[in-house]
Order: sequence, then C-alpha cells, then structure tokens
Amino acid sequence: MDSWWITGFVDGEGCFSVSVFKNATTKAGVQIFPEFVVTQGAKSLLTLKNLQDFFGCGRIYENRRKDNHRENLYRYCVRSKKDLREKIIPFFEKYPLNTSKRQDFMVFCKVMDMIENKSHLTPEGLMIIRELAATTNRRKIRV
Repeated sequence: MDSWWITGFVDGEGCFSVSVFKNATTKAGVQIFPEFVVTQGAKSLLTLKNLQDFFGCGRIYENRRKDNHRENLYRYCVRSKKDLREKIIPFFEKYPLNTSKRQDFMVFCKVMDMIENKSHLTPEGLMIIRELAATTNRRKIRV
C-alpha cells in the first residue's frame, strides 16, 4: 500500500479518539482509552485487512447493522498503547493528515504523551485529558 494513499484514506474514513470511562478498578477511578479506527462497509473489508497487514497490528471488528443498510460495517481498531506509540503515531508524523483530522491527531498525541508521563493519574492531568477528549471527533466521555 502507498503511504500517502493511506493518509488520504484515513483523512476521509479514519478517527483518532480518546474516550474516558468510569472504572472502579483503576487508581484514578477512570480509564483513558485512546483508539485509532477506520470504518468501512463489507464491500471494502479487504481494504481494512490491507491496513492491518500494513501496520502489523490492530484487529477488525464486525458491527452488524439492523437498519436499512444492506451490508454490515467493519472497524479496523488499534487500541494497544504500544502499537499506537510505535507504529500509528510515527506513521502519521511522517505522512501528515491534511484535513481537520490533523487536529484530532495532535490532540491524540498529546493525550498519549500524558499517559506515558503518568499525568493521567493526577486530578489535574485527568481534567486536561477530559477537556482534550471533548475536542476529538468521537467525544465519548462517560464520567
């Protein structure tokens, strides 16, 4: 796969999101959940498999539709912080996004840095992450 093609495809179909969920088993009582996702219909499943092969990480999940669409959706997801840090982020630093997703990516990177520096374990850091997460395009904050 061509690297610039991947950037363009992710610009149109991808998502860098940060979700914050309640989790009583964690020290801070919440879990920070960074995720890179590309979604496609069943007809384009091969493209997601090619992305998975290209990056050498992530999983593909099926979302069965119960609406008026005729095909299920598939999501290529990278959730491993190690893979995000070592594979996904360096790729998009080298081949930058061109749409508003560039801003989401920059927020995503900042949150990943805060997690790596353990800032998410402080009340101040958690507050900053919540504010940053609210600016990304999925905006899942459940606390």
